[in-house]
Amino acid sequence: MNSRILVVDDEKNIVDIIKYNLKKEGYDIITASDGEEAIALNEEYEPDLILLDIMMPKLDGYAACRKIREKYDTPIIMLTARAEEVDKVLGLELGADDYVTKPFGVRELMARVKANLRRRASADEEQPSSGDKETFSFGSLTIDMRLFEVKKNGKAVDLTLREYELLKFLASQKTQVFSRETLLEKVWGYEYFGDVRTVDVTVRRLREKIEDDPSKPLYILTKRGVGYYFGA
Repeated sequence: MNSRILVVDDEKNIVDIIKYNLKKEGYDIITASDGEEAIALNEEYEPDLILLDIMMPKLDGYAACRKIREKYDTPIIMLTARAEEVDKVLGLELGADDYVTKPFGVRELMARVKANLRRRASADEEQPSSGDKETFSFGSLTIDMRLFEVKKNGKAVDLTLREYELLKFLASQKTQVFSRETLLEKVWGYEYFGDVRTVDVTVRRLREKIEDDPSKPLYILTKRGVGYYFGA
């Protein structure tokens, strides 16, 4: 069954270009021109991935992303003409998995779409083998690989798919330090187009959810000048 992608942008020429190239790759496409329509179509069709513009009428991409994240962990790639760091970070902070800055190359956009869909499919299909450890416990933190669930002090922690994947990857190889570039390749699936700031923002969000004091983390630690590791 073909993956279904929701393309949300109020610029028809942008939508047409994206739609044409995605359909060439065999994807089923749904389109929306504002945030309110995007939320409604997401509820109706439950797409496998959302390409979401920021500057739109009625409801902007930030608000739409926040609303979608209340119920769905669908991969979201923000499309933005804004190149400022704060705008990119805000999208990631609200739960977006990635962003592409306009004007973007079609090759780059397709690579990001494929990488996000591939990671989502891997997460859906992945089941621990009989020889794998299914649960990791570190102090007050528990990671259940079978249920795709993280608990802190016995209470479920609400993580996005990307946050869970990053935590699982680091925890399964604790004390080993990984560069941001390696994490992009292993967790995001990007070999060429990834922005290392995406890793930094995701780490910060993850720390806010699992650490008692995010400014003094116990689990996701930084090796200055190198990268991140799980230190529990």
